[in-house]
Amino acid sequence: MEVRDLKTLLSLMQEYGLIELEVEDKKGKVRLVRANPNRAGGNTAHEPAPIAAPTTVPAAPKKAPSRAGSRGGEAPALEANQRTVKSPMVGTFYRAAAPNAPPFVEEGDTARKGQPLCIIEAMKMMNEIEAEAEGRVIRILCENGQPVEYGQALMILEVG
Repeated sequence: MEVRDLKTLLSLMQEYGLIELEVEDKKGKVRLVRANPNRAGGNTAHEPAPIAAPTTVPAAPKKAPSRAGSRGGEAPALEANQRTVKSPMVGTFYRAAAPNAPPFVEEGDTARKGQPLCIIEAMKMMNEIEAEAEGRVIRILCENGQPVEYGQALMILEVG
């Protein structure tokens, strides 16, 4: 990718207020990440954004279910061998590559490391979210076509 292309991408990021942008073409792949202006604590320009990395969430005390967790809420309590797959960006969650295509995974399926689990559409770009580790899909937390937020839990995988 040429410098003028990168400058164009950077200006688009600034114009639309994007924090992260990943583009792939026949020449290669580039990922641009800006500092999050909403973060307190100074300059975070060199801090990489997580890419759907499975993370361990400590078990929280049980509380009454609420609808607040369905969109942008906290991830449910997990067992020691469970990991959440989180959205690396704001966009729309899709379970399949096309409306008539079968879903990438169903609850109960085993996913290989690097296997696509879902797609997040952001600014008409389809971003495949891949499994960071091999595991069984325990629960899919989002509905097809649902808007998702940065860091929102999408799925729960049981690893190991």
